[in-house]
Amino acid sequence: MNHSSATSARIVSIDAFRAITMLLMVFVNDLWSVKGVPHWMQHAAFNEDMLGLSDVVFPAFLFVLGMSIPFALDGRLKKGESKLRVLGHILIRSVALLIMGLFSVNSGAGLSASVGISKPVFSLVMVTCFFVIWNNYPATVSRSWKSIFKIMRIAAFCVLVFLAVIYRDASGGVFRTRWWGILGLIGWTYLICAIIYLFARKKLPVLIAAYICFILLCMGAANKQLGAFAGILPGNGCFHAFTMGGLLLSLAIHYYKGMNHTKRIFCAAIGGVVSILLGFLVNRWWIISKLQETPTWLFYCTGISVLCYLLLYWLTDLHKQVGWMKVIKPAGTSTLTCYLVPSILYAVFTLTGFHVTGFMAQGAMGLVKCAIFAFFTVFITGVLEKIHIKLKL
Repeated sequence: MNHSSATSARIVSIDAFRAITMLLMVFVNDLWSVKGVPHWMQHAAFNEDMLGLSDVVFPAFLFVLGMSIPFALDGRLKKGESKLRVLGHILIRSVALLIMGLFSVNSGAGLSASVGISKPVFSLVMVTCFFVIWNNYPATVSRSWKSIFKIMRIAAFCVLVFLAVIYRDASGGVFRTRWWGILGLIGWTYLICAIIYLFARKKLPVLIAAYICFILLCMGAANKQLGAFAGILPGNGCFHAFTMGGLLLSLAIHYYKGMNHTKRIFCAAIGGVVSILLGFLVNRWWIISKLQETPTWLFYCTGISVLCYLLLYWLTDLHKQVGWMKVIKPAGTSTLTCYLVPSILYAVFTLTGFHVTGFMAQGAMGLVKCAIFAFFTVFITGVLEKIHIKLKL
């Protein structure tokens, strides 16, 4: 197979898939605020053999994360950065996600009155610090402005440390690793998969072997066969398998040009169907469960992600139907910003006493409210992007 040199251009279909996934993530994360949500939209219970809409969104995000890795890392290498420097970028990005994940988890666990500030204020200060530290500041500014940005970042980091020190949950517990949170799980997954790709870029057998190892690790965990190695990776390889699956699809569709578009889509679609069939097959041994991180969940969600992406690729990259993307584009280009905006909105709503009640908080109208909230989040993200407030790791 020939390796394509055209890897630096932005791929519209990946942005579209990321945008739709983030829009859905904001939507399903807001379902807690309404009553009468259809069961198929919710997360399945721990021992429930079901795949709800909410159970598909996070795997799809991990999948598109994997699709982006080759473009991000190869872009840096093509600019002349050494592998050591790119490795440093991977580590810094992962640590940033872990920090944000831990703060979000602890904030979500509640706040003791002894801290002296309310939970929404704590959340607002926390997220503001995230933006100050990791904002994508303009590169073409004077030296004095660069010094100001540096001072702002140091000050915000000190505030985060202060928040961690004074933090106490409702039962008096201190700031700690409760679980890693969505951002932390993304951080751990990105760390391992990006390092694998960095050192095995053109070695497809190595990448496939890593993918298979993650699947086997997931199976071993489902059978409780890992012993002391259980939990050595968040998700026991399941999350990493989603990301490696996206990475391999990205290589197959965008990097290797050994066959035409139609054949590549057809072969990839067969892979997606096979993955769904595998999910159906192994369902006799493991239930479909996001909370248990079962192989059945892995295979079903991988197949769904593959087929959904191929539809978007056919629509946007091949047939240039991109006008519909304008309204959700910020969710695909400022994804981390979009993920954090709801935290700001919820805090503001609480502080101002704003909340939706009555018929707008239940049933079909409640779902409409969640959809409006999701699109409003994307709109705010777009406004922030225009005024150069955009998180970039």
